[in-house]
Amino acid sequence: MKAASKFLSAASAAAMSAALVVPGSLAVQFASVSAAHAAVVSRVDVSGNTRVDAETIRNYVKIKPGKAFSNADIDEAVKALFGTGLFSDVRINQVGSALVIKVSEYQVVNQVIFQGNKKIKDAQLANTVQLKPRSSYSQAAVDADIETIKEAYRRIGRDDAAVTSQIMDLGENRVNVVYNVNEGERTKIVAVNFVGNKAFSSRRLSDVIGTKKSSWLSFILRDDVFDQDKLKADEELLRRFYYNRGYADFQVVSASGELDSSNNQYTVTVTVDEGERYDFGEINVDSSIPEVDAKALQAVVQTYKGDTYNAKKVEDSIIALTERVAGQGYAFAQVTPRGDRNFENKTISVTYTIDQGAKAYIERIEIRGNSRTRDYVIRREFDLSEGDAFNQVLVQRAKKRLEALDYFEKVEISTQPGSEPDQVVLVVDVVEKSTGDFSVGAGYSTGGETPGPSVTGSITERNFLGRGQFIKLSAGGGRRSRDFSVSFTEPYFLGRRIAAGFDIYRSTRKYDAYDSETIGGTIRFGLPITQNITTQLAYNISQEKYKYDNGCFDSTGVFNPLLCNVSTAIQNAITDPLTGQPRGAWIKSSVSAGLVYNTIDDMKNPHYGIYANGTVEVAGLGGDAKFVKLSARSSIYQTLSEELDIVGVVSGGAGHIIGYGSNDLRVFDMFQNNDRMIRGFEFNGIGPASTPTANGSRDHLGGTTYFNASAEAQFPLPVVPESLGLRGAVFADAATLYGNDVFGVDSSTTGMKLRASAGIGLMWASPFGPLRIDYAIPLKKEKTDNVQEFNFGISTRF
Repeated sequence: MKAASKFLSAASAAAMSAALVVPGSLAVQFASVSAAHAAVVSRVDVSGNTRVDAETIRNYVKIKPGKAFSNADIDEAVKALFGTGLFSDVRINQVGSALVIKVSEYQVVNQVIFQGNKKIKDAQLANTVQLKPRSSYSQAAVDADIETIKEAYRRIGRDDAAVTSQIMDLGENRVNVVYNVNEGERTKIVAVNFVGNKAFSSRRLSDVIGTKKSSWLSFILRDDVFDQDKLKADEELLRRFYYNRGYADFQVVSASGELDSSNNQYTVTVTVDEGERYDFGEINVDSSIPEVDAKALQAVVQTYKGDTYNAKKVEDSIIALTERVAGQGYAFAQVTPRGDRNFENKTISVTYTIDQGAKAYIERIEIRGNSRTRDYVIRREFDLSEGDAFNQVLVQRAKKRLEALDYFEKVEISTQPGSEPDQVVLVVDVVEKSTGDFSVGAGYSTGGETPGPSVTGSITERNFLGRGQFIKLSAGGGRRSRDFSVSFTEPYFLGRRIAAGFDIYRSTRKYDAYDSETIGGTIRFGLPITQNITTQLAYNISQEKYKYDNGCFDSTGVFNPLLCNVSTAIQNAITDPLTGQPRGAWIKSSVSAGLVYNTIDDMKNPHYGIYANGTVEVAGLGGDAKFVKLSARSSIYQTLSEELDIVGVVSGGAGHIIGYGSNDLRVFDMFQNNDRMIRGFEFNGIGPASTPTANGSRDHLGGTTYFNASAEAQFPLPVVPESLGLRGAVFADAATLYGNDVFGVDSSTTGMKLRASAGIGLMWASPFGPLRIDYAIPLKKEKTDNVQEFNFGISTRF
């Protein structure tokens, strides 16, 4: 009871105290607030500033002498001054009739210095850090810069790079900021593992993605740098790979890299769920627009019942249908594919539904991130502009075109609401990359016009002055050759999608008994007809000069065929019959037209598709040469085994030349064989041959007609890491080269006679370009043929 009584007494006392104190405190607080609302100062004083002018500080503060202000105004003033980034501390107080602003200024950065960096240059690091000369120093900015520098090193594969900072006080509130960099060793990728894959081997999937296991070539290729963004892109590559091969339910369960800091190595693990493989079921087109005939559009669809499900062909069908319907006047029509899975027979039936979409127009196209590439270079890749109907298919096509330019590391296109409900803003975000190349290299070739060692050098710019123009200067030479060339291409001539350009070149060749010099140029135009077909037109002019070696002349300076081991046919092409001296310059003026059909999936590593081209050249627009020359070549790629990554290639070609007018064909105008026609024989080593020369040898003179065919299987090499880019091949070639009636040819060698060979090859996608070694054994040949079983050189099969 006593305790309870004491508690009640205490409670009563507390209550009474509260009754007296609280109203008093409220009154004081109210009075304070009222006073704050009514506060007026006669002046604003500034102290603590050394660099920033006092009037500048007063301008950031909204409180003015003679005007009432509140606590909220003081808070806003403090925030405004901190927001300038000039001050480390700000205090504002009212002292009598004055408002006193006391500031502490940040120190000023005099220099930003980098030490210990070799792999990344000072200028590159200076562009990435936040602190700059004459900017305000803060520890937060230094800490942020350290992380930025570390991230820059992570992007070049140096995850263990360490960065520390050092501040040098120069007095007068100025400092130098020094970043000490310990670059560390390259962070390697010790393994790229795939989990859950059954349909395709890990080796095959490794070939699909961009993240590669470290190898002895990684220091050049730089493809073993772990980057989380790159791994995200690899996930999309894997999805496309599976979706285009029937696995519509495929998904990447996880993709991650685990760093072992003890040995500075990543292990990348990609876990996938392949799902079932599907074929196409029924394919239908359905239209809710009465004027659009769905049956007539069936022919446009590129997916067929019974074929393996392929997401790319579905996309191509959507594009084709959208373009066809838009061409009929329905710009807002939307094509939506609807898939119906049959889990029992593993098919997906697709219905393409065409609806009249909501009307939306492009208010403007906003481009961001292009500091070098000009806006119009990006805009011209769009088939739509401001005011046009919004079309998602055309937007995606533009994105693919921008990525194909190879000017940007990343291209993102998004939409934002416009000023009206039916308006959208198209936002294009790009990240630019280097588009210039300087290369110097050396090589060796066993065939062609210039066998033996050679050196080359070139300067290339794919985005000249940010205008999207291509320019290349190159020079090279070997033991018997010298080459110089300049090329320029404007991809959008006169604002249209017409590629226009020119080539200027000079080449010299030294043969056993004579030399040649060719100076020429080409003006060319390229025009896309469809997504897969392009046409090319060109005007070509060249001047050829020939000179015999001194050993072909006797002591009086007269040309003596007996001293010069050159066939009669070549002598007639070089020598003026009246003077016995080399002819004057031979001028060839011609026009040519070509057609290219290309559906190859990957030009660097093709697995399926067709590449075909045909060319006709007509010489005789002035000059000395008068002929019509036709040639064609095609290659069909088809994957024979996805599991083993075996690719089959079937190629064929043909050509024919015919002279007209009073001039006969020269031997230099004829077709000559090379390794693209048939392997196992020397360059210009088959076909019509000359009558024996003085020492009994023969010159092959080329032919007016040729046919060739080749079958090849390409496969990865066992044991060898796929990151090396090595693949093997087995092949069989057949060809014939015939027809030649120039004076001095042996008529017994001009007939249509088949040659055949078979062999093995080694292909290397090297950092210096595609290289290839072939060993071919002739299975059928003629006695006048020159055999060359081993061939090494640059591999360009298209």
